[in-house]
Amino acid sequence: MTRAAGDEAALVDALKGGDEAAFAELVDRHTPSMLHVARGYVRSHEIAEEVVQEAWIALLKGIGKFEGRSSLRTWLFTVLINIAKARGIRERRNSEVEILAFTGGTVDPARFRPADDQYPGHWRQDEAPAPFPDTPEGSVLGDELVAVARRELAKLPERQRMVVTMRDMLDFDSAEVRELLDISVANQRVLLHRGRAAVRQVLEDYLRESK
Repeated sequence: MTRAAGDEAALVDALKGGDEAAFAELVDRHTPSMLHVARGYVRSHEIAEEVVQEAWIALLKGIGKFEGRSSLRTWLFTVLINIAKARGIRERRNSEVEILAFTGGTVDPARFRPADDQYPGHWRQDEAPAPFPDTPEGSVLGDELVAVARRELAKLPERQRMVVTMRDMLDFDSAEVRELLDISVANQRVLLHRGRAAVRQVLEDYLRESK
């Protein structure tokens, strides 16, 4: 057994034994990331907080049945996502506002190489994204770009938004994202590429308009 596996086994045993300090440590470690993920399914930070609270309650009630078939983090986030999805569906059903249809990327497909190309799906040489400028006001511009990127991320179709959030913001590895979202390697690759490309497109437009 590796040290990491041993540490997790000890943590699970502590949680099953009702160790409040172990539970508090776990809450402090994962709550910020859980809020990010929950926010991707529901429409407000307040509702995301309720979803996270429900997930922690579910962990306390279900930890006795945890068998270690996946990591504790994966199990916890699977519970969270199931609760968040159910809450998001309920919100949409009770709302008269239609959610935008889940479509593909917002970047013009003509900017990518065709399927019969040696490198299908890659940027065309004459359409590759322009590099971001290195300006004296770098820190200010950087803050602006982060704000623009976050706004665009919130507009992405749900699956694209969740893949980009987990991979680029929360540093989940590819295998964990596939397991949590129940998607294939190819599907994750497409969702990540389209999501990143859409955000990049908006940043390019913003920089162009700011000149």
